[in-house]
Amino acid sequence: MKYILVTGGVISGIGKGIIASSVGTILKSCGLHVTAIKIDPYINIDAGTFSPYEHGEVFVLDDGGEVDLDLGNYERFLDIRLTKDNNLTTGKIYQSVINKERRGDYLGKTVQVVPHITDAIQEWVMRQAKVPVDDDDVEPQVCVIELGGTVGDIESMPFIEAFRQFQFKVKRENFCNIHVSMVPQPSATGEQKTKPTQNSVRELRGLGLSPDLVMCRCSTPLDNSVKEKISMFCHVEPEQVICVHDVSSIYRVPLLLEDQGVVGYFCRRLNLPIETRPRKMLAKWKEMSDRLLEQCSIALVGKYTKFSDSYASVIKALEHSALAISHKLEVKYIDSADLEAGMLQEDPVKYHEAWQKLCSADGILVPGGFGVRGTEGKIQAISWARKQKKPFLGVCLGMQLAVCEFARNMLDWKDANSTEFDPETKYPVVIDMPEHNPGQMGGTMRLGKRRTIFKTKNSILRKLYGDVDYVEERHRHRFEVNPELKQHFEEKGFHFVGQDVEGERMEVIELLDHPYFVGVQYHPEFTSRPIKPSPPYLGLLLAAAGGLPAYLQKGCRLSPRETYSDRSGSSSPDSEIADFKLCSLAQE
Repeated sequence: MKYILVTGGVISGIGKGIIASSVGTILKSCGLHVTAIKIDPYINIDAGTFSPYEHGEVFVLDDGGEVDLDLGNYERFLDIRLTKDNNLTTGKIYQSVINKERRGDYLGKTVQVVPHITDAIQEWVMRQAKVPVDDDDVEPQVCVIELGGTVGDIESMPFIEAFRQFQFKVKRENFCNIHVSMVPQPSATGEQKTKPTQNSVRELRGLGLSPDLVMCRCSTPLDNSVKEKISMFCHVEPEQVICVHDVSSIYRVPLLLEDQGVVGYFCRRLNLPIETRPRKMLAKWKEMSDRLLEQCSIALVGKYTKFSDSYASVIKALEHSALAISHKLEVKYIDSADLEAGMLQEDPVKYHEAWQKLCSADGILVPGGFGVRGTEGKIQAISWARKQKKPFLGVCLGMQLAVCEFARNMLDWKDANSTEFDPETKYPVVIDMPEHNPGQMGGTMRLGKRRTIFKTKNSILRKLYGDVDYVEERHRHRFEVNPELKQHFEEKGFHFVGQDVEGERMEVIELLDHPYFVGVQYHPEFTSRPIKPSPPYLGLLLAAAGGLPAYLQKGCRLSPRETYSDRSGSSSPDSEIADFKLCSLAQE
């Protein structure tokens, strides 16, 4: 097993997650089996109770684990399926050690950070690195480990010490450290400054870890003189200083690393069994990232729009679908509260700007969320999409509010609402699930991969999925559509085309006589991949671009793909890319 540790310095949010994902991607393109672990130094057990404003999106895994959004990047880039144990937190480690102490596993010893916490970290990493994450169920050969935060933080000290010991335990030829640092370029002088990187590497070396690669985040490519200066002061060769400058798309980062010889360095440093042959997977990535033609705009109507990371997977799913149909994506963020009637009195300019954005968009998306604030604005947006026949996708709460809107305006149930927002409503069209414990928030939702059965063949979403009988997607919700009222909706053309295995929970809605009005209770964005876009999002983009009818009529769909690794070696890059392309919308 080879271990690649990714640390960061100078500032948080520097891009360690994308770099770790990109490193894994280029190694997987060489035919290796790659897994990933994210270490978060916070004391929380998991990310389930995080505020989207503070920490961004909560990503949900197949096993129901609520984890850091970086694991979403790993799954998307590497096309793997991780588990909750791939996200290691200080809280999990301390909980594990304290439980052992309570059971008497330490035989009366004084339990300390060193060696007990550091040993537990190393054991966790070595155990989880062996867990298969590919469909072929093969043990990984390389484990990419991202250590959250910045070097020098108090919270990350036990982890730094653990990896200082770990590098000797697994031997030098099996351990490599990438340090991601920042090279700022003040606008006043335009000169690239190396001092922050020098200080960051000095601090890392002082803690017992020496970087093998220094990856420099910068706005423009590094000058050779800057590379040589970093090389001299950071105790690395110039070719070990890698420039990761700003690019038009994050999907270009693997290509950036490949061009600077990162694969060759890993091959020499870790003695990796890499074949020297063309890597068609990276050719597909390059072709994909270059395909941006016409523009398509989607209005994202939500509660957390001031912090885009709150909808990280949603945005990525939209990007994947836009790339697949050769369109450039424009996301129009709309705070749902700005669409409400009260805003017209409070701030007329903000109200009219929000409605102008909504009306000018090619499609409308209402994602998941919690809490009552802004829900009436979302319902107004859904109502407009239904009446104007504008392509619409509702996810989780977005689907539930679509049910509320239809009940109010088409069934004439003026008081229709979710019991989450109005427990005393006369028409509870969305209700609390029976198994939900209202007294506890963490880990009480319906989480993880669940099966959804299509109840009719005459379903747009079923066709987009490839005319399958069922799909398995990830869920994260406490409330559900009231099944007792199903008949009232279907009599008016509002159909529940997908249900759970027992036929009790409504999972997918579609509206007749509408180009694309779809709602899903699950979160399809969590399983979207750059070369395998999520069908509900693909349908939204196709409808917004005007190409959905022709796409469905021709029976054109994405080819089933087991993986986009190069292990099979069965076809050429050109044929793979041609196979991936969708029907050209320009021909219609």
